[in-house]
Amino acid sequence: MRNFRAKLSKITTFIFDFDGVLSDGKIWVLPDGEQVRATGVKDGYALQYALKQGYNVAVISGGIAESMRLRYKNFTGMDIYLKVHDKVAVLEEYLEKKNLKKEEIIVMGDDLPDYRIMKMAAISCCPADAAEEIKSIADYISDKPGGCGCARDIIEQTLKVQGKWLNENAFYW
Repeated sequence: MRNFRAKLSKITTFIFDFDGVLSDGKIWVLPDGEQVRATGVKDGYALQYALKQGYNVAVISGGIAESMRLRYKNFTGMDIYLKVHDKVAVLEEYLEKKNLKKEEIIVMGDDLPDYRIMKMAAISCCPADAAEEIKSIADYISDKPGGCGCARDIIEQTLKVQGKWLNENAFYW
């Protein structure tokens, strides 16, 4: 892993894949065909806290289940892109829409569809259980697996470097 901590001070934006990053990658299919995933509460806390602190947070996923969007429906300001075929095109549109530069973004992915957008970020990172090809390009590999705190890990590190982790807003949802 390359030294990424020096770049954390410029980060304004977190981009996450869903399956294998915000969830553990398992999908339960209910009798009616609905797909259900489990996500971590600690990741959820860090996501909403980053939003409250003024960071941009987005999910770019090839997943198709609306339950993925419902998980974060009360996270004001979170951008969620589902059913994405071309993650590069979506990320380019997002960066233009938000007027962001590469130096401002972290991308966390776990598998081959995330490879190209991770290369577009100032800091690329992945969960501990990411595919080997993803680990090979990551600036940082969390010690937490997907769905079990890896998103919180990188958010917490970033906010601590920027002096925004523990303030009055930290004690409220």
